[in-house]
Order: sequence, then structure tokens, then C-alpha cells
Amino acid sequence: MQVEHRTVAHAPPEVLFRIYEDVAHWHTWDPDTKHAALDGPMRVGARGSLTPTKGRTVPMLVTGVEANRSFTVESRIPLFRMVFEHELRPAPSGTEIVHRVTFSGLLSVILGPLLSRQLNTGLPVTLQRLKELAESHSAA
Repeated sequence: MQVEHRTVAHAPPEVLFRIYEDVAHWHTWDPDTKHAALDGPMRVGARGSLTPTKGRTVPMLVTGVEANRSFTVESRIPLFRMVFEHELRPAPSGTEIVHRVTFSGLLSVILGPLLSRQLNTGLPVTLQRLKELAESHSAA
């Protein structure tokens, strides 16, 4: 099961990626994140945790990073895995931002539909706030 949303920001990918790298401040633009932390810089193998505004803290592992292009993190709990992909693609008027979440594991049949509803409501808000933040940084 997968959920994906996208928008275009009038900002260069470097500005957006700097915002992504500031994990401790994800909560300022992602209303579904209460707290997030990594054990160091964003790099493959970095570990941390994410506390959603609704729910329990989950472990987070960075599984892919391409500076100014993309990063992927995954969270696992017993019988359930979530993969969060964040892509930055060139667009005629700036940068297309794509956020994709994929669920797998035995519990995805139960948790997937519930989380999909939440993500389909929350991701558009998250992307709008990220876009606004990036555009304000680009204008400065």
C-alpha cells in the first residue's frame, strides 16, 4: 500500500534539502510530527526516532540520501514497515516535491488503511508548509 502527494515550490532544491537536513525542526513544517531526531548528520545508516502528533515514537533509519535530490527513511515495528521517500525534481517554475509513504508487513492490512487516511489528509498540508518555508528562505 502506498500514498503519494506532490507540489511545486518556487525554490531551488538546495534550499529544500537544507530544510530536510534540519531534522530537529521537521515539526515546524510537518504538523504530523511532534519530534524527530537523528544521531548525527543525514547520511545512509543514520538512526533516530520520530514521534508523531498522534501515536508512539518509532525508530527511524536513513536508507538513502542523494544531496539536493532525495532521501529515504524507514520505520519498523513488529510486523509493520513504513518507508518514507522524499524526492526533489526539477520543474519549469522551481522544484517539484514528492513525498511517498509505502507500507508493508502483515499488519499493513490493518494499519495501512488507517494511516493512509491520515496521510491523505496530512501530506498536502505538510507539502504546503514546506513549500512556503522554502520559498520564504529563497526570497531572503
